[in-house]
Parts: sequence; structure tokens; C-alpha cells
Amino acid sequence: MDCRVVVEAAVPVYDVENEDEAIRIAISKTGEMLNPDLNYVEINMGTRITPGGEELPPAFIAADEALVALELEMTVFNVEQEEHASRIARKEIGQRLENVPLKVLSVDRLEDEEEAKTDGNGDGDSDLIPEFDDLVEDD
Repeated sequence: MDCRVVVEAAVPVYDVENEDEAIRIAISKTGEMLNPDLNYVEINMGTRITPGGEELPPAFIAADEALVALELEMTVFNVEQEEHASRIARKEIGQRLENVPLKVLSVDRLEDEEEAKTDGNGDGDSDLIPEFDDLVEDD
């Protein structure tokens, strides 16, 4: 089974004046730490939500220092359980992002090619394709 794992990272950034600058620097800094070994990890801005449900910007700035929420997505191949996929993703990303807190947000199973070809009962027959016996007319 293959899984798509999304990990949230809290990336510290120093000497910034606004949120856009902090986000840009955090993405660049994270990309440098992950490349070239993990160049297949997608880096996106994270989301922060207040307890009341209000959406906040991904960067929190205080005293010209920021903490930026980023979402790192990667595909983990040939795992037996979703928990195994999350541990692999945390380990691979965590080894390169030293002193950056990580939290697994989601683990989604990717449909295998074999699963896509079957209709769920494992025989490969689709309900849209008629059986051979149905096509042969009785005389």
C-alpha cells in the first residue's frame, strides 16, 4: 500500500518584518534543509485556526522573530499500515529539519493500480462490462 502523508512543521525564522517575508524565508529555509535528499517533499503554507473557528495567517511574529506553520507532503511507498507510513514520513523529514517540531496531520491511502482495475471483489470484472454468457443468444 502507498500513502500520502501530510506533516505540519513549525519553522522558526529570525529578523523578519512582516508575515509574507517570514513565510517566504521559511519555505526557502525548509527547501534548503530537505534538498537534495528529499526534493520530492512538497512544501505548502500551513493553516492555523482559532478555537472559535477563525482562520489565522500561517506566521506568528513577535520581536522580529516568527514561527511559521508549513505543511510538508510526501508519498510513502510499500507500507502495511497507515501508522507505519506516518512514522516513516516523520523520521525522514525530522532527520533533515533539526529542532523543528513536527506533527502528522493526515495519512491518505493512495489507490494502487491493481485496486483501480478491480471493482472491489478482486476478480477484475466491472459491473459495466457484460458477462460473455449474456452476449451469447440462445437458439
